Amino acid sequence: MELIDNITRLLGDDIKATLKPKSRLKIAASCFSMYAFEALKAELEKIDELSFIFTSPTFTVSEVTDKIRKERKEFHIPKLDRERSLYGSEFEIQLRNKLTQRAIAKECADWMRRKARFKSNRIKAPMQPFAVVQANGTDTAYMPLHGFTAVDLGYQQGNAVSNLVNKMDEPAFAATYLSLFDQIWNDPEKLEDVTAQICEHIASVYQENSPESIYFLMLYNIFNEFLDEIDEDVLPNDCTGYQDTLSWNKLFNCRRPPYGEAT
Repeated sequence: MELIDNITRLLGDDIKATLKPKSRLKIAASCFSMYAFEALKAELEKIDELSFIFTSPTFTVSEVTDKIRKERKEFHIPKLDRERSLYGSEFEIQLRNKLTQRAIAKECADWMRRKARFKSNRIKAPMQPFAVVQANGTDTAYMPLHGFTAVDLGYQQGNAVSNLVNKMDEPAFAATYLSLFDQIWNDPEKLEDVTAQICEHIASVYQENSPESIYFLMLYNIFNEFLDEIDEDVLPNDCTGYQDTLSWNKLFNCRRPPYGEAT
């Protein structure tokens, strides 16, 4: 067993050295960032496949009722954060500011379609985060691995006090983690395949968008908090003062009626 401190020895560099052509990479983590892909791109292009498990429900289809969904906003918000981490977590802002997001997203999406498969925890029961590399008959496990981001790989600064990772290449230890991953991966009651959702989500980063699409997206992000609370039985309340807000007054007149109904 070896200790990676992510200061003098970086997890990303160690994984680069461990990954070999035709390797299989298996990861269970809270989120996936395309900037982690960028950091390991040369090595990831040579592997056979990536199997990724989101340890908490991410990109899953909600099966709860509207009433329950309102009661679970404390869960809904972190779920959105995990999904948004796909194109950069909050601590990868320096990378996003380089304005290379679109090119990276396109490369990552192409690689995902060829090499990766994603599944998500669907039962909300906690899952341990870790990674296993199968290369040339040798298995290596890394744990814990909170997320698959440039921060977790040691290439960007996060807000954690420490970012220690254990590397285990002893056959008994590595085999235990590999067996655990495979057991969870093959259990349809615990996991939901979200590969298609991931590919669609990341494609939205590099696709050309019309001005109208951008405008409607802006409106949605402004008013989406209200949408879950409106249905045929619950009408908008004009007394809330939404018509006096700066956001409302910035709308074109032709757009106000439908979004008045939404808010």
